[in-house]
Amino acid sequence: MLVNTGLRVSELRTLQWRQVDLLERCLVVGKSKTRGGEGRMVPLNQEAFAALTEWRQNFIDPLASHFVFPSERYGLKGEDGFKHGTVAVWDRNPQKPIGSWKTAWGLCRKEAKVDCRLHDLRHTFVSRLAERQNADQTIMALAGHLSRKMMDRYSHVRNEAKRRAVEGLNSATIMGESPHFPPQ
Repeated sequence: MLVNTGLRVSELRTLQWRQVDLLERCLVVGKSKTRGGEGRMVPLNQEAFAALTEWRQNFIDPLASHFVFPSERYGLKGEDGFKHGTVAVWDRNPQKPIGSWKTAWGLCRKEAKVDCRLHDLRHTFVSRLAERQNADQTIMALAGHLSRKMMDRYSHVRNEAKRRAVEGLNSATIMGESPHFPPQ
């Protein structure tokens, strides 16, 4: 859903509706791990915008101070819920953020048949931006990175590009080439 935004897990967990602008299709990051992360504006692509719009319909008149992902408690629905396993939300506190993504992320991973951490999707976000030849400054601004070193650490595509570049230098591919100044 909002993994296409490249938000840190803590930024996503504490996101409030006041930070989301559905008209402009963007969100503004609140408290962040870094100075560069706090207050950054992140545009929502069509997929993230649609998911967030659909998610908002689960709440009756959410206030600006309410969390996008509120704290919820679950239980089995009905008197014989323990037999049928129907799970339902029985308590939602929109003034408190979700405590952890662990259970939800575990279920999503199982359903999607993938094995990765939620944070790995942030690495994927940065790598895909780099694959599409976006400017380093743009990638850093979207991810909230202050240094190129951190961006390079997240951008795995650059490592793969380096590997492909040196692989193209094997002796079989350059045997026919002649240097401008042959060795003496």
